[in-house]
Amino acid sequence: MRKLLMTLMLAVAFAANADAQGWLKKLKDKAVDKIKERVENKVEKEAGKAADDVLDGKSPEKSKESDDAEAGDEDADALTTTSSDFKRGEVILFQDDFSAETVGEFPSKWDLLDGSAEVKTHGGVKAVEITNNGVITPLIKEQGAYLPEEFTIEYEFYYWVKKENVGLNNLRLCLANNTDRSKWAGYYGETCAFSLEHGVVDEYSHHYNYNNGTGTDTKQTDFEYRFKKGWNKVALSFNKRAMKVYFNGKRVANLPRVQQATWLSFQVPYDYHDLTFIRNVVIAKGAVALYDRNEQSMSAVEKAIQKTGKFVTNNILFETGKATLKAESMEEIQKVADYMKKNPAVRFEVQGHTDNQGSDKVNDPLSQQRAEAVVKALEGLGVDGFNLRAVGKGAHEPVADNATDAGRAKNRRVEFIKK
Repeated sequence: MRKLLMTLMLAVAFAANADAQGWLKKLKDKAVDKIKERVENKVEKEAGKAADDVLDGKSPEKSKESDDAEAGDEDADALTTTSSDFKRGEVILFQDDFSAETVGEFPSKWDLLDGSAEVKTHGGVKAVEITNNGVITPLIKEQGAYLPEEFTIEYEFYYWVKKENVGLNNLRLCLANNTDRSKWAGYYGETCAFSLEHGVVDEYSHHYNYNNGTGTDTKQTDFEYRFKKGWNKVALSFNKRAMKVYFNGKRVANLPRVQQATWLSFQVPYDYHDLTFIRNVVIAKGAVALYDRNEQSMSAVEKAIQKTGKFVTNNILFETGKATLKAESMEEIQKVADYMKKNPAVRFEVQGHTDNQGSDKVNDPLSQQRAEAVVKALEGLGVDGFNLRAVGKGAHEPVADNATDAGRAKNRRVEFIKK
């Protein structure tokens, strides 16, 4: 009897245990199914969002791990504005991507004020490395100031994320306010109009110094931005008094009053090697428009006429040695036509100017023919020819040094003088 009882108890226990195990298995399977369903829904949702982003032209979002690995852009977005109004100036004054340079040599379009610099290949492209407390400046032969009252500056630099055995390292763009380009003007103090200092290694706290023209002391402002590893673009826009700074297209500084700058230099304050590289340097005349409702409602022609009594342009182009207008010139001529039709009482002397390549015997009649071609184009756009007079000036009134490519480009121009 005892044996039977024990057998029955074991059978009941086994059955209960089996039922419990079966119940637990069902519960586990149901939980797993639930988790799988949630994961699948999340994956499907994220995949759908990513697909929508791609169709909308947006870049897929990166993971947090990827952001941390590249000093991610999410933090950068949180610390900057969404403005991306940068526009390169219309006339290029200086440009160097170092592609034509010889590796191991000092870059031919630059001058050295201190330390050392050398062209190297980095990441498959040529760039200039600045080291040993180096200071370099564009080799522009015209003496004194060369930055106009409206200009843009662009360059790219390589950013390292937590590079081993290297402390903080910074790159400085320095804009002087004097005309002595034989020595470095510094990045703060009475000879500094504006300077931008940003990290190259393991650093995301940056600052700029500026002089607003009311005194000799520069003011310093710190700001944060996290660059991504690799090449990053920096751009500046100055318009008469307003300075704007952009990192990778996002505006990080907007100053309403900064002293007029005259020339620029790059400086690296440390002597690390194989570390600080820059490339694709562009200086151009022209800038992002001032935030002024009256000025923004005016055309470029109207602004120039109101301020100087004339409109000068290098954007009306001709076939080499001919008076044949290039197709891209019509956009600029249309601006003048629009202004004249809006102001039918205004009369213009249309002046053609050349550089000094070739003799006066060739350039004088060529400049006259080019001015006449512009007048004819304006008439074709509905401008009254009575208000236009073509005058060829040849190479007799240069505005820049004809010994340089940049100077000759400035001298090849058309001027519309209000009469």
